[in-house]
Parts: sequence; structure tokens; C-alpha cells
Amino acid sequence: MPNKSNDDDLFADFSGIYQPLAARLRPQHIRHYYGQQHLLAEGSALRQSMLSGDIHSMILWGPPGTGKTTLAKILANHSKAQLETLSAVSAGIKDIRQVVDACRLRQLQGIKTILFIDEVHRFNKSQQDVLLPHIEEGLFIFIGATTENPSFELNNALLSRVRVYCLKSLTESDLISVLSRALEDEVGGLGVTDISIDDDSLSMIAVAANGDARIALGILERAFISAAAVQKSMIDPVLLSEAIGQQLSRFDNKGDHFYDLISALHKSVRGSATDASLYWFARMLEGGCDPLYIARRLVRMASEDIGNADPRALRVTLDAWDVQSRLGSPEGELAMAQAIIYLSVAPKSNASYLAFNDAKMLARQHTAESVPIKLRNAPTELMKSLDHGADYRYPHDYPHGYVPGETYLPDAIASSHLYKPSGHGFEAKIRQRLDQLSQLDLAFNEDKN
Repeated sequence: MPNKSNDDDLFADFSGIYQPLAARLRPQHIRHYYGQQHLLAEGSALRQSMLSGDIHSMILWGPPGTGKTTLAKILANHSKAQLETLSAVSAGIKDIRQVVDACRLRQLQGIKTILFIDEVHRFNKSQQDVLLPHIEEGLFIFIGATTENPSFELNNALLSRVRVYCLKSLTESDLISVLSRALEDEVGGLGVTDISIDDDSLSMIAVAANGDARIALGILERAFISAAAVQKSMIDPVLLSEAIGQQLSRFDNKGDHFYDLISALHKSVRGSATDASLYWFARMLEGGCDPLYIARRLVRMASEDIGNADPRALRVTLDAWDVQSRLGSPEGELAMAQAIIYLSVAPKSNASYLAFNDAKMLARQHTAESVPIKLRNAPTELMKSLDHGADYRYPHDYPHGYVPGETYLPDAIASSHLYKPSGHGFEAKIRQRLDQLSQLDLAFNEDKN
């Protein structure tokens, strides 16, 4: 895809201040805004609101590089409002109050204000509370941008006054459109150079950018700078590889995306999807996740989703954890991959998990039930005189090692039935054993009657 030549220095900055390509190409109009069609398609509520200039307070939630700040600026342009921008990373209550004063002066002149706060999740409760009365009275239209789940990071009072819009990672097609515009733009883009790049290379950049337009434009800019430095007219594979470097997955071990990834791994294992399980495992490792965190989660999966359908699963996960602790990478990661495959193909049962949850609920509902006398210990003569342990029948003295008709729960909950094994894997044998014991109880009760 060749571009026009020009004698001007492609990377000269006429203002004297360097701006990255992504900043120079920030769209000013909706026609240059790519992605988020689920929000901005023709006839959508947000697009109609924007085109009419009737903007409401909102939170824009999405991954980095998806256009949150750009969308806020476009909304301000269409609404003919003055845009005030703060970053929650550095701003405080004093900065908010200064903006409030400026908004009141504009309000007297009939000028609307949009207050855009980037990284709004970084504001603490007090800082968020300062915004509430001014949003309520309509002093300004509030737009907050966040990469974190608003339901976890923002006050309910603030959320009740805004609409939340979820932005998605840009598709490969969206990113190629962004890159193509950069190649064609002769003002802030790369349209004044005779350096060219082919479509396959653009696709490679789009894939490497992982849904982030800022990363895509950064890679493209680095490739063109390198080509200009060595006086090449074509972005070759070597230049492109150097420009891409090692792109790490978007990952934050405290962020919402982190929990999405571990959820995807857990659900893939539960669904016996071996390939997907290995993919999400590798994604977490590539993103820098502590392998020992994943090892702990594998142990939970072994108990929660496999349980007694294959009791060996728990041992396999503990062994993988041990290898990771002792040897580290890469041996430990390979052992965990082996464990993940085992968990994925193992028969599944959540019977133990459900039984334990029901047991906890039963224990909370019946906290004052006394231990039956026959089950109490009697290490002293006093306790024996109080009949502790009286009438206890020793199971090993009976056929099958089982006392038919015996109960071990307090009378008030004696009929409770918590563990209901599935028919999968080894748990089928457990269910068969429990059915046999039930038949012994039934025969005992019939004889007694």
C-alpha cells in the first residue's frame, strides 16, 4: 500500500512538541471513529443522542485503546459543549471544585459543560461524592472513562445518576481501518512519505495490537521511523518484527480482565474443552500471571467440578503445584498443563461442592442443636456417669462395617440428605455403595416394624 512522497521530514513536528501518531490522529468526527458499532450504529440510542446534541451523563467502560477518550471528545463536539478534562490519576477535590466554579460562570452565559474524567475508578468515595450534587442539578454533563468494572469500583450513588456503556476491543478489521487512515492522512498521519507497507503486514500489526488502536498505531509509527532511519522504501519483515517486539497480553492481576481470564479457564475445564483450557492457561502465563495462583485455582477445580467422580484429580493438581513450587518455569508450567488436560478430560461432578454448600447452610440454620449423647466422648468417669457415649454401636462389630438404622445427626435434622453423588466416573461406585447401605436401612426398618 504505497503512500505519496513529500520532501518534508515525515516526523518533523512543526509545533516543537512531539506527539505520538495515535494522538495526532485522534478522530474529531464520528466518521473517523472505528469500532463500537453495538453502541453507535445508525439508529442506536447513543448515536441519536449524540447527533441531536442531547447528551446525558455516562460511564464509558472498556479495555485500553478502544476509544473512550475519543468518544467523549466527539460527544462534546456534537453537543456544542465546552469540554473540561481531568485525570483521576492526578486530580483531587480541589480540581473538581475549580471546574465547578468555571461551570457556574458558563451556565450564566448559557454554555453547557461536559466534564470528562479519565480513569474515574481511581477516585475514592469522597472524591466521587463531590460530583453527585452537580450531576443531579445538571451543572455539567459527566462522562467518566474506566477500564475497571464500574459495579466494583464506583459508588452506587454515582452509578444511579449515569448510564454505563460497555466498549469492546477493536476487531482486526477495525484496526486495519485505523491503520489505513493513518497511511492516507497527510496532515497528522503518514501520507506524506514514500515508504510503503503491504496488506499482510497491516494484518500482522492488527493481530499484534490485541484490540488496542493505540498499540496498533504505535507499532506502525515505529516501523516507519525505522524504515526512514535506514532509508528503506518498504516495511520488510525484519523492520516489522522489530516494531512489534513482544506484545504482552492485556493483563492486570487486580483488574476485571484478569478475572475474566481465570473465569474462562475455569469454565473451559468444567466444560471438558481441553484446547480452550490450554489456551486460556497460556494467555494468563503470557500476561504475567503468577503460576502459583493458577495452581491454587486448579486445586479448587479438582474439588468443585470433578470431586469424587475422579478423586485422583486432586492429587494430580497438588503434584503439579509441587513441581511449580520446586522447579519453577518451564518444568512447573508443563506439569500444570498436564494437570489441566487431566482435569478437562476427567468425568465431572459437583456433588461434593453442592453437599458442602448445603452443609454450611444447614449449620447456619441449626446452630444450637446438641450433639447426641451416644456420639459424645467419655474420657472421665463423670462423663460416663452422664451417659456420654452410651448406646453407641461400633460399626466394625457389624456385617458390612455398617450399623443399619443408626443416625448421627441431631433429631431436628435427622432426615437431611446432603451428598447426592452423580453417576459419573468413580462416583457411580460411590452411589452404588450408598444405595446398598440404604437397602440395609430399609430392611432394618421393615424388620423393626
